[in-house]
Amino acid sequence: MSQRKILVTSALPYANGPLHMGHLVEYIQTDIWVRFQKLFGNQCTYVCADDAHGTAISLHAEKQGITPEESVALINKERVRDFSEFHVEFDNYHSTHSDENRELSEAIYLALKEKGHIASRNIVQAYDPEKEMFLADRYIKGDCPKCGTPDQYGDNCEACGATYSPADLKNARSAISGATPVEKESEHFFFKLSDFDAFLKEWTRSGTISDEIANKLAEWLDAGLQDWDISRDAPYFGFEIPGEPGKYFYVWLDAPIGYMAAFKNLCDRRDDLNFDDYWKKDSDCEVHHFIGKDIVNFHCLFWPAMLHGTDYRTPTSVSVHGYLTVNGEKMSKSRGTFITARTYLDHLDPEYLRYYYAAKLSNRIDDLDLNTDDFIQRVNSDLVGKVVNIASRNAGFIKKRFGGKLSANNLIPELTADFQKAGDKIATLYEGREFGKAMREIMALADKANAWIDEVKPWVVAKEEGKDQELHNICTAGINLFRLLMIYLKPVLPAMAVKAEAFLNVEPLVWADSQSLLLDHEVNKFKPLMTRVEADKVGNMIEASKEVLAKMAEQKPADTTSSNEWLEKEPVAEEIKFDDFAKVDLRIAKIVNAEHVEGAGKLLRLTLDIGEAETRNIFAGIKSAYAPEALIGKHTVMVANLAPRKMKFGVSEGMVLAAGPGGKELWILEPHEGAQPGMRVM
Repeated sequence: MSQRKILVTSALPYANGPLHMGHLVEYIQTDIWVRFQKLFGNQCTYVCADDAHGTAISLHAEKQGITPEESVALINKERVRDFSEFHVEFDNYHSTHSDENRELSEAIYLALKEKGHIASRNIVQAYDPEKEMFLADRYIKGDCPKCGTPDQYGDNCEACGATYSPADLKNARSAISGATPVEKESEHFFFKLSDFDAFLKEWTRSGTISDEIANKLAEWLDAGLQDWDISRDAPYFGFEIPGEPGKYFYVWLDAPIGYMAAFKNLCDRRDDLNFDDYWKKDSDCEVHHFIGKDIVNFHCLFWPAMLHGTDYRTPTSVSVHGYLTVNGEKMSKSRGTFITARTYLDHLDPEYLRYYYAAKLSNRIDDLDLNTDDFIQRVNSDLVGKVVNIASRNAGFIKKRFGGKLSANNLIPELTADFQKAGDKIATLYEGREFGKAMREIMALADKANAWIDEVKPWVVAKEEGKDQELHNICTAGINLFRLLMIYLKPVLPAMAVKAEAFLNVEPLVWADSQSLLLDHEVNKFKPLMTRVEADKVGNMIEASKEVLAKMAEQKPADTTSSNEWLEKEPVAEEIKFDDFAKVDLRIAKIVNAEHVEGAGKLLRLTLDIGEAETRNIFAGIKSAYAPEALIGKHTVMVANLAPRKMKFGVSEGMVLAAGPGGKELWILEPHEGAQPGMRVM
C-alpha cells in the first residue's frame, strides 16, 4: 500500500477568549485521527491557526488597552500552551493575521474579481456616529419591542425570546459607545455565490460530506443562493481589499484561506512539503477539514466555491461533529460546567478527557455529552481497571523473578493472533472516525486478556514450586497483550504510550508493530501509567470553573456577546404555571405565501392557512434560515391566540415556532412531517 499524503485542519478558534471543553471536542477528535494516520505510516500534516480578524478582536483589545496585534499574540501564546498540554500536536499553529494569509487572500479575491464573481452595491446599515463605525446587530442594544425588557441586543430578546430587526428596538443605542445609531449608506462587495450553483449541487453530493449535511445544504441550494457580503468598512481589524481604500475583507473571507496560509508557512520551512502539490486542482494529495455543525455553510458552500472559482482543489472531506453538553445540558456558567481548558488542566489528567471523548465520538453529527459521573466511572474502569491492570499484574513477576527479561515462548498463540487480527478492524474504525466503536473493540480485547489472566492466576502459580517457566510464559504473554492494546490506544493516549514504551524498552510503537511480539526481550521496571480519577478533583474543577467564570464576566467586553469564545448571557424568564401554559392555542398551519419585508433585516411576512378557510399574516424572524420561496408549502406550529401586535411593517396576527440553535439553523416542518392545517398541538 502506497503512502498517502494528507493535510488535515481543524476550524480556526476565534482569538478573543480562552479555549473551553466544547472547543476540545474538535481538536482532540482531529488529533486522534492525525495520530492514527501517522502511526499507520502515512505522511499526515496537521495545521491550524488563530482566527484573528474582525471588529470583536479590535474592541476586545481596546478594552484591554493594547493593540489588536498584541491581543492576538497573547492569546496565541496561551492557545499553544493549552493545546500542547492536551497533547494536541499540530505540525504548525499559525495566525490568520500573517503575511501568507494576506497574500493568498488578495490573490484569491483578485482572481475571483477578474472572472466576474465579485459584485458591488450600496447598502444601508446602522452607524455609530460617536465611534464612526458601522454596527452589526449584536452591537445595538435597546428595549425589547415586545416585552419592554431593557438592555436587549439588536436581533433577539433574552427575556421573552422575540426576534426582530434592530430598527424595531425602542431607545436603541450602540453597545460600544452608547450613542444613538443612525442609518448610513456604504458600498459593499459581494461574492456571487449563485455563479457556482451547478458546481455546488454536484460537489455536495460527491461523497465529500455526509448525506445528512448535504440534505441540509440542499435547502439553501433549492431556495437559490444569495450573494455573500465579503467586505466591511473601516475601522476594521483585517486585510484591506486591494484597490478599495477603507474597505476590508470580512473575517469569514480570509479565515478558511488561513488553512492554506498555515500550510504555506510550514512548507516554506520544510523541504519535504510542497504547497502546490497539495492545493493544485489535479492534486492526488488529500485535504481533510474537521469542523463543528454551526459553520457548515461556510465550509461546504462558500469555501469550495471560492476554491473552485480560483482553480484550486476542493477538500477531500469535511467531517462535521455536534456540540458538547455537560450532564445533559448546555454548558452553564451558573452550574460551573462551562469549563475552560486551563481550569481542567489545573485539576485533571488531559488523557482522561481524550479517552472519554474518543469513547463517545462517532462519524455522525450527534451532540456529545460529558457526564461527570460516567466520566469518572468509564476512565477508572476501562483505562485503570482493564488496560493498566494487565501490565501491573504481570510486570512485577518479570522484574523480580526473571531479571526483567521476557520468555522466548508464546504461551497463547491463538489469543495473541486474535488480538493481532483485530488490528485491521480497529484501523478501519479509526479511519472512518468511529472512535467510540474502536474503543469498544479495544476494551473487549482488554476484557479477554483479563479473563485469561484470572483463569491462569499468575499470583497462584508464583507460589508453587517448579513452575517458574510456566509463570515466566504467563507473564510474558500478559505483557504482550498489554503491548498490543497500547499500540491500538496510542492515537488516543500518546503520553501513556510514551510511558508504556519506556517500560517495554522499545522504540516508539507504530501500527505495524502489532504483527510482532516481544519475546526474549528485556523490559524496564514498571511504573504506574495512570491513576484513578478522583471524584473530589472533578468537584474541585467545577467549583474552580465558577470562580473563573465570575472573573471572565467582570472582564467581558461589551462587544463579544455573540462570540463563541465568551459566555452567552443565560436567559432569565419568569416562571409560569401550567394553567398559564394551557391558555396557549398551538395549531398546525400551512405556509401558503412568504415574502421579504422591505427594510427589515431578519423578518419575513408569512401568510398561514390555519384551517376552516382562515388565514393569518405573521411576521417571523427566520430570514437567516430560509429564503421566502423555500417556505411555501411547508408546515409550522403557530400560537393562534396571541393578541395581534402592531409592528413597524404592519400587524402580526400570531407567532410561528421553529426549532434549532438559531441563525441559519432553524427548522420548521416539512409537509410530510406535519398534520393538517388547523389541528391543535396537544
